[in-house]
Amino acid sequence: MKKLAALMLASVALSGCAQSGSPSAVTAQQLQHHRFVLESVNGAALATPQGNKPEISFGENMHVSGSMCNRFTGQGALAGNQLTVAGMASTRMLCADPQLNQLDQVIGELLTNGATISLAQQSLTLQNGQHTLVYKLQDLVQ
Repeated sequence: MKKLAALMLASVALSGCAQSGSPSAVTAQQLQHHRFVLESVNGAALATPQGNKPEISFGENMHVSGSMCNRFTGQGALAGNQLTVAGMASTRMLCADPQLNQLDQVIGELLTNGATISLAQQSLTLQNGQHTLVYKLQDLVQ
C-alpha cells in the first residue's frame, strides 16, 4: 500500500511539473482521490490551531469535500481551467477563529461561482479576482 501511495504521489508530482510550462487545463484524473491542505491565503501563510488545518479533497466522479471552520461538500465540475461545485452544502457553525469563519465565505464563493484552478509541483491553487488559496498535496483519499 505504501508503494502504491508513493507511486501515486510521484505521478502527481510529475504531472504537476508538466503543467508548470503548459497552459493545458487541470484534469479530473489529476485531482480525484487526493487531499490538499491549505497553506496560504492571498500570499500570506495560514496560521491555524494545531489539528485544525483547512483542507479540500476530490473523490470519485469529482465529488468535492473539505473544511475551513465548517465542512462543505458538493459535485465538482471542470471546464477548462475553471472549477465549480454545484449544490454545495455546508455546516453552519460559528468558530472561535475569526479567520476560519471568513474563509468559510471565501471557499463558498470560490467554489460556487467558479475558481480558476492550477496544479503544479504538488500545489493546488484556487483563485478568483479577489482571493488566492494555495493548497499542498497531503495524501490520497481512500
